[in-house]
Amino acid sequence: MGNQLFQDARRFVEMAKSADPADRESAVSKAKNALRSAFANSTFAEQRQLQEMQQELDQIT
Repeated sequence: MGNQLFQDARRFVEMAKSADPADRESAVSKAKNALRSAFANSTFAEQRQLQEMQQELDQIT
């Protein structure tokens, strides 16, 4: 099944990227929380992907 926290983080990041401008702040906040939760429980390879997702969020805020 894989790392559920990692999958959740990916889903929240995608939601934040496609969120309406009015909802973006909340969506980004949720995505960042999901990234933090996933990071501590991920493999090194997953952590690198999570860092890339964090950079994507930084670019839309």
